[in-house]
Amino acid sequence: MTRADLGARIGLSKAAMSGLTRELLDKGLLRETSTVQRQGRPSTLLDLRPEGAYFIGVSMMSDPALIALVDLKGGIVASIEVPRSIDPDAFAQTVADSLPSLTRTGGVASERVAGMGVSLSGLVDQEQANCIKSTLLGWQDVPLAKLIRTRTNLPTFIENDAKALAVREKLFGEARDMHAFTLIWLGDGIGAAHFVHDRLYRGAHGGAGEIAHCTVDVDGLPCRCGKIGCLDTVASMIAILDQARADGIEAETLRDVEAVAASGSSSAIRLLHRAGSALGLAIAQIIQINDPQMVVVTHREEAFDGLFATVMQQAIEANVLPRLSGDTPIRMRRVADDAWAVGAASVATQSFLNGII
Repeated sequence: MTRADLGARIGLSKAAMSGLTRELLDKGLLRETSTVQRQGRPSTLLDLRPEGAYFIGVSMMSDPALIALVDLKGGIVASIEVPRSIDPDAFAQTVADSLPSLTRTGGVASERVAGMGVSLSGLVDQEQANCIKSTLLGWQDVPLAKLIRTRTNLPTFIENDAKALAVREKLFGEARDMHAFTLIWLGDGIGAAHFVHDRLYRGAHGGAGEIAHCTVDVDGLPCRCGKIGCLDTVASMIAILDQARADGIEAETLRDVEAVAASGSSSAIRLLHRAGSALGLAIAQIIQINDPQMVVVTHREEAFDGLFATVMQQAIEANVLPRLSGDTPIRMRRVADDAWAVGAASVATQSFLNGII
């Protein structure tokens, strides 16, 4: 954008905008890119300078865990895999021990790293400091941010996996110019995150978005959370594959189940209909409650254009007011394994941009 465009957007005078951009250029956070003609006069476009600041993103969504060095525009500069210890102290030390090698590989001086984010599966508190509970890791009330910060001297923030992906989407993705959107993560578990009025909505206790544990079948299977019939027991990838095997279907991925359904298997078709309908209904309720500008359904599966996705979309359309259904695009997006590392770094980037660090 030009200085004039920026000034108009944030309500600053030409002189104030000029002084502000000069300061940010001197600090190395902005750069001038190219010149355009505006009303007969040349104007210079400004952009964020990728090397203006760096952030560490730690993903605990896989084992080994992935640690990435990420620039100010969300690009991965270097990455390293480390063992994902479920001992919080041991993991914090592993992260600290990996940083010198990571920054050296990326050619970045350690003092240019502004902060760190960690993404994990679980409930995180309002301060993004403590893991309240993670069934996957077996954690409860773990002060992970403090453990890492003590060893690295870096401002550290932890975040739920779906919320980290949503922050990444807001800073660097299709939702950059959206004020309200919802992101759904569909994997071994199911998560959701909501941006409302340009801010990540966390709820009163950090639990906003826990759709995995909405009850969809009161007579259903026990859930790992201790409840009965949660969405997680019907529509997560683990639930789909477990049910497929229970029905005698040999399947290791959603693609396998889709292939069996395409061959005419009534049990596979019934399974995908049940899972897709449950997830679609949950998304429909989110649309009814939040009225987002967009819903992004993120997944790792290669096959996400078959019966499951079709039924999910049909369930959304059938259970949302026609006006909202027609105005709320549903985007399907496959994410790579490094998405949560960039998402974690994005959490730290957001704190940096908001002046928290």
